[in-house]
Amino acid sequence: MSLYEPLFRTILFPAYEGGLRRRGTLGYLREYERAQWFSSERVAELQWSKLLGLIRHCWEEVPYYRDSWKKLGIGDPRDIVTPEDYARLPVLTKRDIRENFDRLIAPSFRDQLLFKTTGGSTGEPLRFGYTRESYERRVAVMFRGYEWAGARMGQRTLYLWGAALTQPMLPRWKDRLYHTAFNRCFLNAFAMSDARMEEYVRAFNAFRPEVVVSYVAPLMKLLQWARENGRPLHVPQRVLTAAEALHEPQRKFIEQTLGCPAYNTYGCREFMLVAAECSHREGLHVCADHLRVELGSPQGPGPQDVIVTDLHNYGMPLLRYANGDLARPGHGACSCGRGLPLLASVEGRKLDALRSADGHFVPGEFIVYIFLNAKGIERYQVTQRSPDKFDVALVPGRDFDESVLDMLRRELAKAVGDSVQMDFRLVEDIPLTPTGKLRVTVSELA
Repeated sequence: MSLYEPLFRTILFPAYEGGLRRRGTLGYLREYERAQWFSSERVAELQWSKLLGLIRHCWEEVPYYRDSWKKLGIGDPRDIVTPEDYARLPVLTKRDIRENFDRLIAPSFRDQLLFKTTGGSTGEPLRFGYTRESYERRVAVMFRGYEWAGARMGQRTLYLWGAALTQPMLPRWKDRLYHTAFNRCFLNAFAMSDARMEEYVRAFNAFRPEVVVSYVAPLMKLLQWARENGRPLHVPQRVLTAAEALHEPQRKFIEQTLGCPAYNTYGCREFMLVAAECSHREGLHVCADHLRVELGSPQGPGPQDVIVTDLHNYGMPLLRYANGDLARPGHGACSCGRGLPLLASVEGRKLDALRSADGHFVPGEFIVYIFLNAKGIERYQVTQRSPDKFDVALVPGRDFDESVLDMLRRELAKAVGDSVQMDFRLVEDIPLTPTGKLRVTVSELA
């Protein structure tokens, strides 16, 4: 441990966060650090107690919930007695939020709300509100979740993260000063291009990070470029990926290239960190003392809809919110001893799930495995616009050979059947989404 770590955690960060900014983040962090070691039964009791308080608040102050629950015959919040009762309440969709924005706000919090907007992968950005306490708790949960993988506050941390395309690779001097105080370096993932990759490698090696926090797609692109061009990279202690699903072939490539373990985290802009792996990597621990996460009813053997409730956002509560992601439930307890429940995996966006000819999910994991052995292809994207057709866009590399198309056609047919047509086209580039993700699969089915 460097000397800066204890200095940052015990003096600098408390002085900034609690003194200068007057935030309760550290108090909430201590609360969550204790709660993670509760038994699974005690975590469930704590969550249910918080949820009942939120339900009462929504009944008294939030018109949207009171009106929609009355239509179900609920005349009093005390009618919701069990988790099964709660699971029968309507799921909140993005469309519901857009159409009922003002009616989802609690009047007593209206003047205190902070606001964010999601990137809108469907082309429809979503605006939502949250309280200061909710934000401070989210930051605390993020610090705790990162520490599960050994990434501690004050360590030299490089963020390969998103910023406006008009921003340079490195932040301006004021932001750099701020990041320096936090012992971190910020590289703009959205400004990355093949022509500038050497700059990113030099910045990476100059900073010599102990921890790397990155979107999956930009990190893969950086590592692939470094490997192909014989440019060694400084070896960090660990990598934490975020913003999109980390498939096992990608994890293996990251670990082989950088020579350190890679950990999966799962979050979304509406709630920040939702779940993360600990050092045992037996699944992703759900932040169940902070959020309630449900998985929708399974439809066949595939992954299930993620449904989230923020237990502390009393300003614009999002109850049973379907964020459009898919996940698989974990089973049993992690050997680390934490009482928090597990997700086995997060499959990514529901919009990215392809379907086979008989209607079953074709997970992105399978597509990633197929292209792992496709030599001469730098990037790819499989789009399904109809049940019987896949459009496959390929960015060819220097050693591309058209014979690889026959291999891809055979392997894809193993998952979706021979009746699905495969149309391949070569393109110069496949752009990242506005939120820095490479959608390797895109479903345009209804």
